[in-house]
Amino acid sequence: MVAPRMQRWMAVLVLLAGLAAPGCAVKLVKRSPGDVERLAALTQQVEQLESLSQAKGAEADQLRQAKEELERRLAKEIEGRQVTVGMDERGLVVTFLAEVLFDSGKAKLRQEALPTLDQVASVLKETVPDQPLGIEGHTDNEPIKVSGWRSNWELSTARATSVLHYLVDDRSVAPERVAATGYGEYRPVASNDAAAGRQKNRRVEIIILPQAMAKRVTNPLPATGDK
Repeated sequence: MVAPRMQRWMAVLVLLAGLAAPGCAVKLVKRSPGDVERLAALTQQVEQLESLSQAKGAEADQLRQAKEELERRLAKEIEGRQVTVGMDERGLVVTFLAEVLFDSGKAKLRQEALPTLDQVASVLKETVPDQPLGIEGHTDNEPIKVSGWRSNWELSTARATSVLHYLVDDRSVAPERVAATGYGEYRPVASNDAAAGRQKNRRVEIIILPQAMAKRVTNPLPATGDK
């Protein structure tokens, strides 16, 4: 396959060859400084787009490699339907059922869950060492009764933050890569009408974000109007 830059140069050479053929008259036109500057700017933009395309391709390959490695390391948990690994519009998502990580109504990580999180941390550091990470906490719509949390928002946020602190404090994932968010009951993936659906909704997701997605999340559009 011919690279895009090579294709453009071939097209230019073909055009010049046609103009230089017998019977063709080539008229040289003097360009103004403004035209030269605009041409240089366009050339720079094309080169930047090429670099961006190459970076996105490399990033996609890296995410695919991370997915395969996570599936290999978490095969037992995936088979037991405790963990899922998949791609969506956000990036590469590792989803834990909340009961795998926490006791009911609690935000302290269970000791039994730590080896599984260790496997995830290894992939985060070894396979995708530069990718931004999002950690999301989710609950079902059952109201808080006796656990002491004000609402499901607080519980989901505390659980996401617990996972964040374990990855950063205990497994040395770079803190500047990570953000934690609690969504409570408001982003369900199944119906809360049945126990099976509520179980799926009680979850923690570790998302390996593409660079472009992370920039949109961390750099919102500036506000308009006078201050």
